[in-house]
Amino acid sequence: MDSLNRRNFLKVGGTVGAAGAVAAVAPATPWTWSPAGSVPGTGSGLDPRKAWDPDGDTVVANLLDRGQVPEVNRLLRSWTKNGQPLPAGLPPELRDFMEHARQLPSWTDRGKLATAVRFNQKRGTYLGVLYGFASGMMSTVIPKEARAVYYSKGGADMKDRITKTAKLGYDIGSLNAYQPDGEMVVTCVKTRLAHASVRHLLPQSPYWVHAATEDKPISQADIMVTWHSLPTTVMRNLQKWKVPIAPDESEGFLHSWQVSAHMLGVEDQYIPASWHQADAQAKQVLDPILAPTPEGIKLANILLDLGMNLDLSLLSRPVLGALTRFMLGDQIAGWLQIPREPVWTPLLETAWGPYVAVREGLLNVGMPREAYWLFDEFLRQFVLFYMSELRMPINIEIPVLNNPRYN
Repeated sequence: MDSLNRRNFLKVGGTVGAAGAVAAVAPATPWTWSPAGSVPGTGSGLDPRKAWDPDGDTVVANLLDRGQVPEVNRLLRSWTKNGQPLPAGLPPELRDFMEHARQLPSWTDRGKLATAVRFNQKRGTYLGVLYGFASGMMSTVIPKEARAVYYSKGGADMKDRITKTAKLGYDIGSLNAYQPDGEMVVTCVKTRLAHASVRHLLPQSPYWVHAATEDKPISQADIMVTWHSLPTTVMRNLQKWKVPIAPDESEGFLHSWQVSAHMLGVEDQYIPASWHQADAQAKQVLDPILAPTPEGIKLANILLDLGMNLDLSLLSRPVLGALTRFMLGDQIAGWLQIPREPVWTPLLETAWGPYVAVREGLLNVGMPREAYWLFDEFLRQFVLFYMSELRMPINIEIPVLNNPRYN
């Protein structure tokens, strides 16, 4: 049965409850972002919504069909550092693919990557919170991403899934991200393999098929949407908060994420060459598509409850909800059914700007000491929470099934 007929069969035959309700589908807009604004400055201009990762997809689909993935996952657990040789015993086609996929692009600038380290050292506290609340919570209102996560294996254990996502932000911000003793290359390649597996598995789920608006998940465009929810969204917020950033550090931060997009399998023609081009692309592919879905609302609730049962008083659901509202705005908070908190919401709205100014040395007075301490303590607890999770061995594996609760 070809993929289209199989999809139609599953749509008709799948019995899906309210969680799989199909959101209203807006007419697709033409792809207009020009490859002239990309890192190479040229390209075919093919709509990235119609492009995936053919080499990786073929290799992983074959592994799944032959039942080899569990053994591959076992072997890859020992591959943790960028400079490590691949473990012995991998299927030849997978080894060949990974040896190619682990190579940094020819346009990698080591000087810019070193400057990115300086940026991450200075702004690490802000970055942790922005990755968690501006980017992490935004993923729940990116409809395709929310549905892909909810119905794939990641939706069955959101704490595990968010920890693995946090590893990407942690690894790219480390001092040795792309060095031989770093882990960013490994994280990207393993994520690329996991994406290929999800592309193969999700179209077999009647629940995802019934809810999805596409025939195959995680296109090149989808990866770039998620990409923009990270560095582009971070830079937008830092600019909104008036955080002073040296031009070379801004460029270095962008470059580290440009390299990451390539390492995740994105064609260079879709990777923006500048922050101006990144913002222009985000205005087409990210901003207009944000919307609530039943799956996204459930994922948001799971994420807001991750701080429960922890001995960290400032990671309560009201605080996390207020931060989500502050970072993403009233409309998205309303979509996610997050109430306006009577204490934390106005405190963030009135005191966060002065707090940032104090931290940046731009303001010495004007904010109560208690408010400054409260924000600093929250940031400390948040970082401790995620760092404690990241101290455990975290291994990104190729999934072999969808969310078992929705098979």
